[in-house]
Amino acid sequence: MANIRSLSTAEMTLPVEWAAREGWNPGLDDVPAFLAEDPGAFLVLEEAGVARSCISAVRYGAEMGFIGFYIADPAIRGRGLGFALWQAAMARLEGRVIGLDGVVAQQENYRKSGFALAWNNARYTVARAPRWPVPQGVVPAAAVDFGALVALDAACFGTPRPAFLRAWIETPGHVAVALPGGAGLAALRPCREGHKIGPLLAPDAAGARLLFQGLAAQAPGPLTLDVPEDHAPAVALAREAGMEKVFETARMYAGPAPAIDRARLFGVASFELG
Repeated sequence: MANIRSLSTAEMTLPVEWAAREGWNPGLDDVPAFLAEDPGAFLVLEEAGVARSCISAVRYGAEMGFIGFYIADPAIRGRGLGFALWQAAMARLEGRVIGLDGVVAQQENYRKSGFALAWNNARYTVARAPRWPVPQGVVPAAAVDFGALVALDAACFGTPRPAFLRAWIETPGHVAVALPGGAGLAALRPCREGHKIGPLLAPDAAGARLLFQGLAAQAPGPLTLDVPEDHAPAVALAREAGMEKVFETARMYAGPAPAIDRARLFGVASFELG
């Protein structure tokens, strides 16, 4: 008989390892941020005590949620167990607008659960970013009023998520920089392979370039940026750095899509948590 429950902090190696197995290249220290906003958000389906499928259903504030980490053991596919876990995740977020970044091939399945396409995100990667001079006008995120950074992230995500954001930018090993006054924000984190930049939020392409170049200089080896594919300045920034598109996702919402200032969204924080 299958059992669905929340994962404890100590058990969070399970979804992270599964994500790595799927080729998603998770961050080395993502777990504190993943659990900061909603500690019970990661669900697992077990059979006879053996984990068979996992999913995250994160509650952000009172009105929004985000689904990610939906992975099933190939041995159970076709038996409806993965869908049972999906239903549990949807039930956990009942009454909220729910977002996700899903593989494009699964869009039709997500539509059956009430999701509609908002836009596509694309992952861009380069084996080694150019080494620009350290730009002027970029400051450590810690030097900026945290409330201003929360407001910026909320404008580009759809709702405030202060606990997540604080953990994301303060986790040891992560590097976060900002534009003065909180006009822009970017974070760099080490991953299984290289580093990822995200979020990358800025008032314009010039500001985004300053933040990107300031972090790229600290990232030896492969560098990844996940950008809204229809945001031409964001795509241009990635290509300027020699990045190539490796895959895309479908950003979808069940319920009214939140108001997002996509002109300032040059890079999403995480496909798993939005």
